[in-house]
Amino acid sequence: MAFARTGAVALLGVDGVVVEVQADLEPGLAAFTIVGLPDKAVNESRDRVRAAVVNSGEKWPLKKLTVGLSPASVPKSGSGFDLAIACAVLAAAERLRPETIERLLLVGELGLDGRARPVRGVLPAVLAAVDAGYDRVAVAEATAAEAALVPGVEVLPVRSLRQLIALLCGEPEPEEPPEQLGSTGPDPALAGLSLPGLGVRQFDVGGWKKDLADVAGQFEARRALELAAAGAHHLFLKGPPGAGKTMLAERLPGILPPLGRREALEVTAIHSIAGLLPVGRPLVQQAPYCAPHHSTTMPAIVGGGSGLPRPGVASLAHRGVLFLDEAPEFSVRVLDALRQPLESGEVVVARSAGSLRLPARFLLLLAANPCPCGRWSRRGDACECTPTMVTRYQARLSGPLLDRVDLRVEVDAVSRVQLLQQESSAESTAVVAARVLAARERAAARYAETPWRVNGEVPGHELRTRYPLGPGSLQDAEREMERGFLTARGLDRVVRVAWTAADLAGADRPDRNHVRTALALRGAHIRDAPLAEPRF
Repeated sequence: MAFARTGAVALLGVDGVVVEVQADLEPGLAAFTIVGLPDKAVNESRDRVRAAVVNSGEKWPLKKLTVGLSPASVPKSGSGFDLAIACAVLAAAERLRPETIERLLLVGELGLDGRARPVRGVLPAVLAAVDAGYDRVAVAEATAAEAALVPGVEVLPVRSLRQLIALLCGEPEPEEPPEQLGSTGPDPALAGLSLPGLGVRQFDVGGWKKDLADVAGQFEARRALELAAAGAHHLFLKGPPGAGKTMLAERLPGILPPLGRREALEVTAIHSIAGLLPVGRPLVQQAPYCAPHHSTTMPAIVGGGSGLPRPGVASLAHRGVLFLDEAPEFSVRVLDALRQPLESGEVVVARSAGSLRLPARFLLLLAANPCPCGRWSRRGDACECTPTMVTRYQARLSGPLLDRVDLRVEVDAVSRVQLLQQESSAESTAVVAARVLAARERAAARYAETPWRVNGEVPGHELRTRYPLGPGSLQDAEREMERGFLTARGLDRVVRVAWTAADLAGADRPDRNHVRTALALRGAHIRDAPLAEPRF
């Protein structure tokens, strides 16, 4: 038989599209052609596959060979098609039985020596295969654990093309020499799985060293941090340099609950494509933390690039924290581009090559100095900036952006007494994390029959109609709205924060004090707001 087919996956953003890899052999001058919108990496597989087949002890067919990647209208990129192309060619040459690979999906790169090398994006590729009805996938051995995270699929770990051929033909598996398995030193095949310098930091629950108890003073900011973690509320910290804004931000991931199974798979799929999965740990269980530099461009933040868009930092922070330090120094276009994902939890990027929806449901944490020199205050302490400079600097954070931020806290400079005195009453990360987890469990139980799990995700209309507050609870919020200091969106966000404060306090529903707390932490000047209490 001179024709065979098998399965592979093309990745578009964070989603996979199953591709049928077809191989056709015809009499004629020996040639090897790949059709179906391949990129340069796919076209180069002609040389990799030919060398891998020959170095695996197999005969290369000296005929006119055409490999088609269907559907032809979908762009194909990367080296993950090598295994599928090699098996399709060998089946067309009658070295393999075509029926053994027809319902098998293969993902992996081939070295010139025939060794199977891992590629990024295995998890979303296997998810797409299961959705398409495949129940067997073959991947490089190094990514087998990642593929096995998907239930209902049989994973075939592949060390080399020779081993895969023997496995498909029912022959004894060959003994691979130690040097071919990379056991004599660092494995260069794993280098492509992890790409450094993408601005995402991985924190382990067991290895977390930055404790919230290290923060001196800043009770109001610590309280806002706890509210942000419990309800997934966006937070803005404004204060002079050295007040502890970055210190607080770096401790926010430590009090976030571990990711659930579904959330962990979502985050792992994105990080697998980006090359951020640590070797030996295929599942991301801790909320990611992204802190890009203020010179980062808009495509790098929201996603983009040449050809089809790729996930940006906003997607890499999905289900985690996106920290923008020195927020006014970011481009205004970058900051305003975050307004859509703050509302919808996704980024829609349109390019000439196509449009993609990228998940981006992150917790935004902004930090800023009050002025260019950082010393401005209502008392005017030693600030060298003119009023125009201060106004222009603060205006870089637009009103529509800040209207989407639930909590806005003034972080004052730490006093000498607070800094030098050891505070035994300061709560540790473990204590606060336990309280945050209990609050999230209360919210999840309340929203059990809905698509939401935290207060920060619930639409304002649903909160007002399905989950009403206590009588008279919104008096202060209504007064702020009448004075023009609170928009309709702002009112909804105040109600969300009030629900989170009630969950942390163990109350059935928010009362007037919880609403006043939410207003005060939003920047409203509420007289006698309950901010000095150690508990909610």
